[in-house]
Amino acid sequence: MTATIIDGKAFAATVRGQVAEHVARLKQEHDITPGLAVVLVGEDPASRVYVRSKGKMTVEVGMNSWEHKLDADTPEADLLALIDRLNNDPAVHGILVQLPLPKHLDEDLVINAIDPAKDVDGFHISNVGLLGTGQKSMVPCTPLGCLMMLRDHHGSLSGMDAVVIGRSNIVGKPMAQLLLGDSCTVTIAHSRTKALADVVRRADIVVAAVGRPEMVPGDWIKPGATVIDVGINRIDAPEKGEGKTRLVGDVAYDSCAAVAGAITPVPGGVGPMTIACLLANTLTACCRANGLAEPEGLTA
Repeated sequence: MTATIIDGKAFAATVRGQVAEHVARLKQEHDITPGLAVVLVGEDPASRVYVRSKGKMTVEVGMNSWEHKLDADTPEADLLALIDRLNNDPAVHGILVQLPLPKHLDEDLVINAIDPAKDVDGFHISNVGLLGTGQKSMVPCTPLGCLMMLRDHHGSLSGMDAVVIGRSNIVGKPMAQLLLGDSCTVTIAHSRTKALADVVRRADIVVAAVGRPEMVPGDWIKPGATVIDVGINRIDAPEKGEGKTRLVGDVAYDSCAAVAGAITPVPGGVGPMTIACLLANTLTACCRANGLAEPEGLTA
C-alpha cells in the first residue's frame, strides 16, 4: 500500500483563499476589516521568522496587520499594559503573543490577560474550558488545521478510532477534544503509555504530536489508517554534508507511508495549516465581534 499524501501546503492555500474572499465581502458589505496584532518579545530567530510570515500572509488576505516588537528585557507590567490597550482597541480582532517568552515573563499570566474573544491562539483558560465542554470557543490553530485536513480527506469522522500521541496543552489535549466533538472514539497516548505500539495499531486516525523525531515506525500503523504528523524536528543530515540538518516529523515517514492510507509530510503538511488557521480564527473573531454569521468550514 502507498499512502495518499495529504498536501497541507496546497490545502492551506485554499483556506487562505477562502479567508480572503470573506474579508473582501466584509469590507464591501459592512465596511469592516479584520485586524490581527502580533506581539514579539525579544529576538528569538525562529520567532522573528514566524512573525514576519504571519504579517505577510495577514496582509495578503486583506486584513490589517500590526506587529509590536518589544525588547527581551521588557518588564511584565509593560507587556500587560500593551495587551490591555489591544484588548480595548475595536480595530483589533485577534491578539497573538508569540511564544516562547523570555524567562522573566509568566506565560500563563500573559496569555490569560488577552481578551478570550480576541485570543486567536485559543490558549486562554476560558477558551480551553469552552472547548472542553463543547461550547463555542477560539480553537488552537494547529489542531484546528489537523481537523480540517481530516474532514477534507474523510468527510465524516463519526465512529472512527483515533489515537493522539502527545498530551500538550497546545496540540494533544485540544486535538482530542476536537476529535471527540466529531464523534471519534479518542485515546490520548504519550511516551509513558504502556504497550504504546498496540494502542496505536488499533487506530483509524493517528495524530503524532509528541516532539520526538521519527518515534512512530510503520509497524505501529494499522493498514489504511490516516496519519497526521504534527512534529517538526531538526536532525543531523551527514548525507548532505558536514554540519547539515534536515526536518523530520514524529513518525518515520517512509515506513509509515508504506502502510497508511493517507499521511501528512514534514515539511509541507500540518505546518502551513497553522498560519492559515490563525487567519481563519481572526476572521471568525471579527465576525463574532460584529454579530455577523461565521464563515462556514473555517472553524470547528
